[in-house]
Amino acid sequence: MTDGNVDMSRRAFLGAAAGGAAVAATSGTAAAQTEEPDFGGHIDGIDGGYEDLRGESEVTIEVGAEGNGGALAFSPAGVWIDVGTTVTWEWTGEGGGHNVVASEGASLDSGAAVSEAGSTYEYTFEEGDAGITKYHCVPHEALGMLGAVAVGGDVPTVTTGGGGGSNLPQVPDSAKSLGVATTFAMVATLGLAYFFMKYGGDYDVQD
Repeated sequence: MTDGNVDMSRRAFLGAAAGGAAVAATSGTAAAQTEEPDFGGHIDGIDGGYEDLRGESEVTIEVGAEGNGGALAFSPAGVWIDVGTTVTWEWTGEGGGHNVVASEGASLDSGAAVSEAGSTYEYTFEEGDAGITKYHCVPHEALGMLGAVAVGGDVPTVTTGGGGGSNLPQVPDSAKSLGVATTFAMVATLGLAYFFMKYGGDYDVQD
C-alpha cells in the first residue's frame, strides 16, 4: 500500500471515529433525559425536590422538612402518582405551624396550621383529581413552602436533563442500547483496521 493510500485511510479512519463519537455522545445525552410533569413553574426554584412515585399505592410527604431557609419545605415538593394513590402529609414538628391548602386541582385542605410532630393529613386522589394539583402552606407560602402533585398518565410533561431541552424526540431504551453497542463495535473494528494499516507492513499484492 502506498504512503498516499495510507494517509487517505488514516483520514477516513479519523472521520469515521469522530462520527462514531458523535453518535455515542448523542446516545448518552438522550439516555440522560427524563420526562417529568409540567407543574407550570409552581415549584421552580424551591427546596424539596421531585420524585416519580407511580406504582406506589401509598405515599408520604414530610411537612416542615429542611429547606427554603428553615424547616419550611414539603419533601418531596413535587410527586407523580397514579390515580387511586393515598398521599399522607406528615408533620415533622419543625418550622412552626403548617398546613396543606390547594390553590389549584384537588380539594386539599388540612385546616388550621398545626405544629405538633406526627400530625397527619390524608387524601386519596381519585379519577376526578387526575391532572396537576398545586398546594401551599398558608403561613409560609411567600417563603417558598409549596408543593404539587401530578396524578395519572394524562398530564403535561417536560423533558429534563441531558442539556437537550424538550424539543428533541424521545428515543426508546432498546434503540439507545443498540446504538451504543453498534457504535462501540464500529469504533473497535476501525481501530483494529488502522493498527494493521499502520504497523502491518506492505499489503500490496505481489505477482
